[in-house]
Amino acid sequence: MGKKFSVWHRVAAVFGAAGIGLGAYGAHVFKPQNPIYKEVWQTASLYHLVHSAALLASPVMKHPNIFGVLVTAGIIAFSGTSYTVAYLEDRRYGLLAPLGGLSFVAAWGSLLF
Repeated sequence: MGKKFSVWHRVAAVFGAAGIGLGAYGAHVFKPQNPIYKEVWQTASLYHLVHSAALLASPVMKHPNIFGVLVTAGIIAFSGTSYTVAYLEDRRYGLLAPLGGLSFVAAWGSLLF
């Protein structure tokens, strides 16, 4: 019998695989007209991958679902909108990024309780 993985391990696997793919795309294929958007993509990828790895620890947290939901929301809102901003080269699409950042902060803060 193998060990049963939590839902957060599965979410981390999906986000981790997507993060590797998007990071590779950003490093090898993405060629924006304005080079600042390459940096935006790299930042999105960094936060995406770091927080995907953090999801692996969710099952051992005191409140795994709070941490997992906040990290997941942060990846989607921060990294997702940052990828969109970079790809479209238009900062108007970044309105949710601050909420994603706040979600990341709240996730890490949830470890205090």
